[in-house]
Amino acid sequence: MLFMTSHVRQDRTLPVCKKGLGLERDRDYEVKIPEQERLAWIWCLFFAVIIPELFTLFRSSRICVFKSYRKPKLTTFMTVFLMETLHVLGLSLLVFVVLPDLDVVKAVMLTNCVCFMPALFSLLSHHKDEEKRPLKVILDILSIIAQATGFVIWPIVEHYKRSWTIPVAVFLISFTWWENFIDKKSPVGLIKKLANVKGDLRKSRYFTYIFISIWKIILIFCSMLVFLYMTMENVSNLFHLFKNSFRSHLVMVYQVKTLVLDSNLPDLPTASPIHEEIAIDSLAMTPIYVALIQVSASLLCYVFGKFACKICIQGFSFAFPISLTVPVTMSLLIAACGIRSENECFYEDIFPKYLFWTCPDGDFFQDFVSKQHAWIWLLWLLSQTWIAVHIWTPKCERLASTEKLFVNPMYIGVLVDQSVAFNRRRDDIAEIKSSDIDLVVNEYTDSSQYYETISVHTDESSGSHNGRSGHTVRNSDHITRIYACATMWHETPDEMIQMLKSVMRMDEDQCARRNAQKYLNIVDPDYYEFEVHAFFDDAFELSDDNDEEMVVNRFVKQLIRVIDVAASNVHQTNIRLKPPKKLPTPYGGRLVWTMPGKNKLIAHLKDKIKIRHRKRWSQVMYMYYLLGHRLMELPIDVNRKEVIAESTFILTLDGDINFRPHAVQLLVDLMKKNRNLGAACGRIHPVGTGPMVWYQKFEYAIGHWLQKATEHMIGCVLCSPGCFSLFRAKALMDDNVMRRYTTKSEDALHYVQYDQGEDRWLCTLLLQRGYRVEYSAASDAYTHCPEGFGEFYTQRRRWAPSTMANIMDLLGDYKRTVSINDNISIPYIIYQGMLMLGTVLGPGTIFLMLVGAMVAAFKISNWTSFGANIVPILFFIFICFVANNNIQILVAQIFSSAYALLMMAVLVGTSIQLSEDGVGSPSSIFLIGLSSSFFIAAVIHPQEFWCVVPGLLYFISVPSMYLLLILYSLVNLNVVSWGTREVQTKKSKKQLEEERKEMEEMKKSKKKKSDLFGFLGMGGNEDEEEGSITFSFANLFKCMICTYPKASEEKVQLLRISDQLESLNKKIVSLERNLDIGQVLLPGGGMKRRSSIGRRSDRGSEGLSTVAEGEEEEEFDSNSEDTDSERLEPKVERDDLINPYWIEDKDLKRGEVDYLNGPEIQFWKDMVEKYLYPLDQNKEHEARVASELKELRNKVVFGFLMSNALFILIVFLLQLNKDQLHINWPLGVKTNITYIPETSEVRIDKEYLQLEPIGLVFATFFAIILIVQFLAMLFHRFGTLSHILASIEVTCFNKKVEDMTEDAFFDKNAIQIARQLQKLRGLEDDEKSEDYETGDRLARRKTIHNLEKRRHQKTRVGTLDVAFRKRFMNFSPENEIGTPVLSGFQRRKDTLKVLADRRTSLMKKTGQMETLGARNQFTNQPSRQRGRLDRILATPNGTMEGFKNTAFEGSSDEEEGQKVKMQIYNPGSKSSYREESDSPRKRLSHK
Repeated sequence: MLFMTSHVRQDRTLPVCKKGLGLERDRDYEVKIPEQERLAWIWCLFFAVIIPELFTLFRSSRICVFKSYRKPKLTTFMTVFLMETLHVLGLSLLVFVVLPDLDVVKAVMLTNCVCFMPALFSLLSHHKDEEKRPLKVILDILSIIAQATGFVIWPIVEHYKRSWTIPVAVFLISFTWWENFIDKKSPVGLIKKLANVKGDLRKSRYFTYIFISIWKIILIFCSMLVFLYMTMENVSNLFHLFKNSFRSHLVMVYQVKTLVLDSNLPDLPTASPIHEEIAIDSLAMTPIYVALIQVSASLLCYVFGKFACKICIQGFSFAFPISLTVPVTMSLLIAACGIRSENECFYEDIFPKYLFWTCPDGDFFQDFVSKQHAWIWLLWLLSQTWIAVHIWTPKCERLASTEKLFVNPMYIGVLVDQSVAFNRRRDDIAEIKSSDIDLVVNEYTDSSQYYETISVHTDESSGSHNGRSGHTVRNSDHITRIYACATMWHETPDEMIQMLKSVMRMDEDQCARRNAQKYLNIVDPDYYEFEVHAFFDDAFELSDDNDEEMVVNRFVKQLIRVIDVAASNVHQTNIRLKPPKKLPTPYGGRLVWTMPGKNKLIAHLKDKIKIRHRKRWSQVMYMYYLLGHRLMELPIDVNRKEVIAESTFILTLDGDINFRPHAVQLLVDLMKKNRNLGAACGRIHPVGTGPMVWYQKFEYAIGHWLQKATEHMIGCVLCSPGCFSLFRAKALMDDNVMRRYTTKSEDALHYVQYDQGEDRWLCTLLLQRGYRVEYSAASDAYTHCPEGFGEFYTQRRRWAPSTMANIMDLLGDYKRTVSINDNISIPYIIYQGMLMLGTVLGPGTIFLMLVGAMVAAFKISNWTSFGANIVPILFFIFICFVANNNIQILVAQIFSSAYALLMMAVLVGTSIQLSEDGVGSPSSIFLIGLSSSFFIAAVIHPQEFWCVVPGLLYFISVPSMYLLLILYSLVNLNVVSWGTREVQTKKSKKQLEEERKEMEEMKKSKKKKSDLFGFLGMGGNEDEEEGSITFSFANLFKCMICTYPKASEEKVQLLRISDQLESLNKKIVSLERNLDIGQVLLPGGGMKRRSSIGRRSDRGSEGLSTVAEGEEEEEFDSNSEDTDSERLEPKVERDDLINPYWIEDKDLKRGEVDYLNGPEIQFWKDMVEKYLYPLDQNKEHEARVASELKELRNKVVFGFLMSNALFILIVFLLQLNKDQLHINWPLGVKTNITYIPETSEVRIDKEYLQLEPIGLVFATFFAIILIVQFLAMLFHRFGTLSHILASIEVTCFNKKVEDMTEDAFFDKNAIQIARQLQKLRGLEDDEKSEDYETGDRLARRKTIHNLEKRRHQKTRVGTLDVAFRKRFMNFSPENEIGTPVLSGFQRRKDTLKVLADRRTSLMKKTGQMETLGARNQFTNQPSRQRGRLDRILATPNGTMEGFKNTAFEGSSDEEEGQKVKMQIYNPGSKSSYREESDSPRKRLSHK
């Protein structure tokens, strides 16, 4: 900027380098800047000033067009108009008048004197509640005085006629930063009014600045003309000589002569023309190049400054450089001017001979203090540093938005360092800090039964004096709370272990953060509370002992078996969790584990007889339970509930997911960044083996790299997958989200949209309510994907129709969605519409590609190729309509293999066509562009680079996945079964009996019919086979196509087996009675059968079995014996909420039994009654739905096939008649040169590639999509890089470890230290194993000794808190061997010393240990009464009777009934803690 202003001064002269000009060496020469050169610099200066305003106009217009906007009040608009007008007048005066008249050193000094009004507004904004107010007022007054000196010092020092413009310019410029230094708490009335304007402007800024930026551009132009009138003789030359000024012209060289007027006067140099005119040719593009450099440098300064603030490195990378900008620039300019005064030719290779800065006269270094007045500049610099001191103490969160970081979204190009410093917000909201939180855990209510961090005081108890209810939001309400909710069904053991390991790692991380704050006295801004909920669908099955009672199925038992394996893997030691607590519930049951980090893992066991099953209804369960019952029913103020809901998140998981705590933290960062963010998803990686997994690796990679990234950048992500996503509680609690999500499927379309793709529908509801959905590429999660072809097709059969249905729903309601959602715009709707059109016409496009490739590869005609491709497609459609699913999958698999071979021919044909058409053909351009985009995407995702390797497999699978799969999905649109992870479940005897009765009725009805072919014995066995399509004629004949055995025969066989087992069971009971071993005396004197078989009180006791013919007498005797036995024995009365049969299952381990409280039982009963009651099988309703689904399927398939048929027909016919109707492609033109000897003529013909119009349109269509996705991927990748840098510590700019103080090093590594101290491995002996001492050499291993040691080692149960406290209280700084877990740390001695100091400080403040939800464990807490008498039903005689749990066993947990009490630390003792038993907890259990 100063380089440009140096050449705007009129009659500017400059000493010239004589080298190469043929000038005399002993004489001095100089150049004079001509008028044309000066005009070029003025125009470049003008464009450099207005370009930031153009950026502001573009940004404001984009946000107002693509998002919502709010119009400002008239007072707001006029205030901004006035402030910006004054600023523009001062800026124009500074640029076009003041700076050209000053040398560059004084000009740089002057840039520190443009913050008078910010200092004044800051002084007037101080209020009485402000900390250190007197000191701040004094410093503000001193800053104002220092800035005011600039109004007088330069007019006094600078003796020229326009010196009065200096104070006017710097004063007017400072008005633009008024907004950032206004505080609404100010006692000054004017400041309060401006604060109200500021609040309104924050909501209407972009709409306001559309007009303000246009006005500023106009005003800059007009003021430039007015101010140049002061310095130019003829302003009209700006327009008359505009073209000539940017052309090369001559710059004349003059000789400097010294005139001697008097002997007492010094020699005065003057310039005079030399005898021979010597001129220098100017470089026409130099002003443009300099302007581009200035614009680019200013923009990069703003962009990288914003980037530094976003990734939380503001101190070193933003505040520090800005503070040093002016001193460093001044030093460089003084040095440059000094060098050029000594040698005019020093910069000859860098600058033209006639261009350089305006340097001060005299000796720069000696006169810097005296003549340049450096002392007054230091006052300006210090005052500016104080006024912008807020840039050194940022308080915003990671990845904060631009609006949160800066007041004005753009910058001032002339004063870029001052603009970004004064625009950086001073009033950004600080993150929640644990030291500011005062939590009191109250046992008043069970609403926070598992959560001990939400303070649940009632409004009355928390109210202030004078009887007013307290509704002040507490700091504790801002704590991040994460509920991990996993939906489980039929997962394998390995899949369960992966999910359990993931939540165990979260438990360990949360415990480390809690202990670090609780004991080590540090502040962790990423602290969170954590709880796990697993919802088991169809978790119960019939008992093998009693077909009238239900027990948990094998998958629940499998979870119980593998949970210890997962915990042992995570903590790298053999540990055993405490047996789960068992709770009967209205929906089935509940198992509660306490993980090693003392967080809860709760398995909700759903009984499909009591509650609706399937994944969507499990999601409804945890939404209403966690957000409705656990949050909304808290007895606290609604304002607190709103803040808690905003900071509470649900982490949706699948039962086979694998992730790390860091991945969740990245999603939480996105939530903190944008309060309007409803959901965020991570990068999902498929896991498995086989070709189908390889295909999905590439498919998932491209889908995330390009499609999800594009949706994130230009709009919103349409689907946040339920396998790993984070949802904001406040968004889900929206009435039109949660309530609509409970909609029962009634119409055919509902079954497709609601039940087949529940995750996508939930996101659609969020988008339609105005919430945003984002994607974080740095948040990695791994999930098992289908490994077989059939399983893959079945999964996509569910996904494809639901995806299309939800997108069509969004597109159909786009007007309302665009109006309510700021992140969804019309261009984004157009983009999604283009993708939907591509999806619908994708099969037709693939078909035409196959036709063209076969023509090119096999040299056959178009019609032959057309017929060869259409026949298998029609056959596959026919099979999908008439055959069962297994046959469809088989045919699809065969066709996919054939098409894979054909695609190799397509590859050859495409290569041939590309070689013929050349690189410039549309096919070549598209193929090169597509391949390049995939490769570049893989390169900028280096950790996922190898995902691009299966690209060839993806290529040969294109017909299968984009043609056959689409057809298969749409034709099977009426199939709404889940299709994956389905296993055979046990059926009750009643169900089998009903099925057998139906079979017998069908047989009887068929026997009554007369059949001619049956009479002739040619009818076949109709009972054993059925067909998908049947033709008959008047009962004379019947034709069945694609027959397959009926599934009912298997049911009959199961029924026979069940009858035989029942008969054997009755005989065994009879033998027990005869041997008199079937009865035992009860303690009360009653009789009881030893068998554990019992009946529920609400179910009948009559048998449901039938017997074969001839067994009536035996059955009668057996029943009579059983009846006699039961007369002697009292029945075991069972209540599903007190003593259900399943709770006595030995496989559930000997855990204690607890019960829900009354409000929660009532909540679940109301919930089931209103939303989750089981759906009864209504044959009429099922028939109607099946008919409607088929009708919907037929409509969709017809429309789909007709659209593709029309598209194929039009394009194919245009291809055949391309000679008559085509468009010449301008690239890849072939030139044929023909020489005709007879006429000696040379004929040149040009051959253009001919494209049919529709093909060109679709080529352009796909090219636009590809370009948009590629550019969006680049921007999203930059955002991901920012996120990664913000979430990790950049060590290259930090102090060295040796230079850090002990406390700083400890605070920096406190969480890692806590992780080391809480390790369960090595807890007992705390010594290294011998393998570490002897190494890993085979000869030195003591395998037998280690095995014997492990054989006698008892499996330990412990928590991370116990391990932490044991090491924390036992270590000694003098005896470092006592804590080997810290051996890997640098500066270990200093760490142990600080650790001991923190322990000593903690012991002195045992009463002040409540930090961030962590209670003081060193004070006695009253034991809690867990048993609740009101949950037990009274016996008929009016007494209260408890039930003992025969499956309960005591726990070996160190913490059960024990607490650690801190004593004064004694370094000489080996133990510094003792254990004291609490009062035993009362439990109600079954006996």
